[in-house]
Amino acid sequence: MSLFKPSLLTLAMVAASTSMYGYAAEAEEGTTADESIEVLKVTGIRRSLQESQSLKMSSSSIVEAISAEDIGKLPDVSIAESLARLPGVSAQRLDGRANVISIRGMGPDFTTATLNGREQASVNDNRGVEFDQYPSELLNRVVVYKTPDASVMAQAIGGTVDMQTISPLAHGEQTFAIGLRGEMNDLGALNSGSDDTGYRGSISYIDQFADDTIGIALGYARMVSPNQEERWQAWGYPENDAGDSVLGGAKPFVRSSELERDGVLAVFEYAPNDFYHTTVDLYYSKFTDDQRLRGIEIPAAWGANGGVEATNTEDGLVTEGIIRGAEVVVRNDVNKRDAESLSVGWNNKFFLNDNWSVEADVALSKAERTDIGMESYSGTGRGTGVGAVDDLGFAYNGSGGYNFTHNLDYSDPNVIKLGDPLGWGSPLGANTQDGFINKPEIEDELKSFRLSAEYVFDDGAFRSIEFGVNRTDRDKTKLDKGYYLTLKGYDGTDPNYVMTVPDQYLLSPTSLDFFGMGDVLSYDSLAFYNDGNYTETDVANVDLSRATNSWGVYEEISTAYIMANIESELFDLPLTGNFGIQAVHTDQTSDGTVATVENGEVVVTPRTAGDDYLEWLPSVNLGLEVAEGQMLRFAAARTLTRARMDKMNANVNFSYNENPNDGVNWSGGAGNPELRPWLARQYDLSYENYFSDQGYFAIAVFYKDLENYVYDQQSAFDFSTILPQNPGDNPIGIVTQPQNGDGGYVQGIEASFSLDFGFFADALTGFGTVMSGSYNDSEVKETPDSDPTTLPGLSEKTFNATVYYENSGFEARVSSRYRSDFLGEVTAISLTRQNVNIKAETVVDAQVGYDFSESGIDALYGLSVLFQVNNLTNEPFTSYTGEDARHVRDYQNYGRNYMLGANYKF
Repeated sequence: MSLFKPSLLTLAMVAASTSMYGYAAEAEEGTTADESIEVLKVTGIRRSLQESQSLKMSSSSIVEAISAEDIGKLPDVSIAESLARLPGVSAQRLDGRANVISIRGMGPDFTTATLNGREQASVNDNRGVEFDQYPSELLNRVVVYKTPDASVMAQAIGGTVDMQTISPLAHGEQTFAIGLRGEMNDLGALNSGSDDTGYRGSISYIDQFADDTIGIALGYARMVSPNQEERWQAWGYPENDAGDSVLGGAKPFVRSSELERDGVLAVFEYAPNDFYHTTVDLYYSKFTDDQRLRGIEIPAAWGANGGVEATNTEDGLVTEGIIRGAEVVVRNDVNKRDAESLSVGWNNKFFLNDNWSVEADVALSKAERTDIGMESYSGTGRGTGVGAVDDLGFAYNGSGGYNFTHNLDYSDPNVIKLGDPLGWGSPLGANTQDGFINKPEIEDELKSFRLSAEYVFDDGAFRSIEFGVNRTDRDKTKLDKGYYLTLKGYDGTDPNYVMTVPDQYLLSPTSLDFFGMGDVLSYDSLAFYNDGNYTETDVANVDLSRATNSWGVYEEISTAYIMANIESELFDLPLTGNFGIQAVHTDQTSDGTVATVENGEVVVTPRTAGDDYLEWLPSVNLGLEVAEGQMLRFAAARTLTRARMDKMNANVNFSYNENPNDGVNWSGGAGNPELRPWLARQYDLSYENYFSDQGYFAIAVFYKDLENYVYDQQSAFDFSTILPQNPGDNPIGIVTQPQNGDGGYVQGIEASFSLDFGFFADALTGFGTVMSGSYNDSEVKETPDSDPTTLPGLSEKTFNATVYYENSGFEARVSSRYRSDFLGEVTAISLTRQNVNIKAETVVDAQVGYDFSESGIDALYGLSVLFQVNNLTNEPFTSYTGEDARHVRDYQNYGRNYMLGANYKF
């Protein structure tokens, strides 16, 4: 019986760089040392493409893969950017860099990330992993599993992204690799004290000892990356008396940031005999993002003293006009994030005999994050109607918001002074919010233990049967603190009190010429705060909703599974695959706060609540080799994605109405610690044609039948459970909280194509292309009669294309990725998260390089140089409100990043 297999070359490539125990570990079987040695001669782009293709061929699931071109060298500068080039995968940019991904139209909440098969803790408020936390230089391969099998513990409705480190024993030789690149942003240093240059470097060491029974891999990567941004941001677009949309207000600014990241990898592998194999791996990342933001806020239709005078209107939008009597707020803000991630795993395999093997795996993943989000305000007076005002002309520029003209000098420290120019808050009396600072902290810890066994049959239709148990405990907490800031020199009695910025904090003015407002006053607001110049008032003491922003969510997940692996024939054609089932029991609890207002003060009491449930998740994956090199795959599964952790909190805030119109005395808002996961039945069908070691065509269709979806709904709530001493005559009230409602479907089609033009003629050797595209559609409704819900992260269309040349040491590549409009999650006021419409974008990257190993110069053997340009066409990131794309909410111009560097391996 001839089973579907890649060639010896491509099969060996998988074995040469396979992870310790990844999902596709079966690719190692049947590979000899001589084949591995031959494989190492294939390098660069073609190595990456061939290895990725061979894994796709040999996997029992429908997968996509990215493989390193060489040690410490993935195809792109970040994991997320590489992932975004795969069929059915798209990335959302954050501060100019790819950050989170969507798979098959399902947003980051529906994607699970693993490292060497183990689920990872995350530094954000929920479960979605921010992939820029992981240095690409320390990863060997990334695999996206679009269909699960019963042995995958971290499955998700969208898909599972498994990041894999290298196996030193499978690598098979001593290797030492160094990489260094300089980096520059072409917007220049937009803020005083910022830098437009940076660097990234890495070092890796792989070796084997004791007759190749012990292997080690060590790696360190450091990045200091500059990022600059010109941002135009709008408050909104209300209607004027004529029924036309008009600018409600604006907050344009420039942002300069420096991202520092240190990553460490250590792998120890020991295989003393045919009976025992053990691997210990450690991965650590430290991440600091320091951002300085300087700009202005301009009240327009909302807040301008003289209102907005429209001078031109086009298709219902005021495109030109004058803001009369504008009181402008000058902002000097800081966003700083410190995050750490640690992942440690210990895997043990016991090969008892030719039929039985046992595997035990224990792992720990931890993540911690601390943010500082500081706002510092200055203007011409304290409170509205006090200081100097300005008449600002504005004109719609057609793409990135509005351009302005002005009269005042907003960089003059004798005109612009510290205070509360618009009376945004009164923590210590009228107009006493001179700034604000958010200090959220996140801690996430995930521990797991897995014990499984496999029995291999000597013959028959079943190759083997696997079964096992897995236990995962996850504890995630958020402490969300925020403080009003009031100048210490202000006691609330002098309504005209403002402060001139002390000279020691003044910086060179910041230019806002990109939208016509000239220079603005700039100062080191964080140093001013750290020196104790503000009085802090805890917002949780006066704001009911803020008192219920902190929470803890705890999960104990027990999974048992059994899976049969098939190796048979159907109609005399080779048939492979698996079918199995998981039983998943979840016990979830949350610690939160019950908050209400009594006598003008927020009163809080602790609350703990939760639930437990059992779900059955069957799955089947089948592959039929319909002709040589051609595979028809079918998969079906019931999949589960756990709810957002910020929705599962036990917090409740409420109020009491003595004389309600509807007879309900109690009302409020709450999280839902009893929230069930998203569930779906999904079906996949694909055809794959592999016509060479580096050439294939694939087309796939999928349908995800969502059994439920999570909506914010009003529901009855028994207030006697949180107020047992004083529930009143009718303890049943109404709260708005997330609930599992009706579902719907997500469906789509994907096509991908990879071709080395040397397949047709020797003269074209080295030229090639990789292309993919997808179309997604969805309909999800809260009730059968409601309007469809827009799914976050779903782009109707995506398209990726790479054209490359690699020959005789020379390498050149241009890559582009397109995604159509989608609903994305962004940061809003007080570091909260908000869904907004994001415009379609096409991001283009390019690189050229030369490998001196092909030059014939022995002294330069192992040295390669590389020049890269990210965001070659300077594609902006644009979001908008409502259905009119001219209602620009956010227009972000990042510029281009240039990188020049070298890699050396011996």
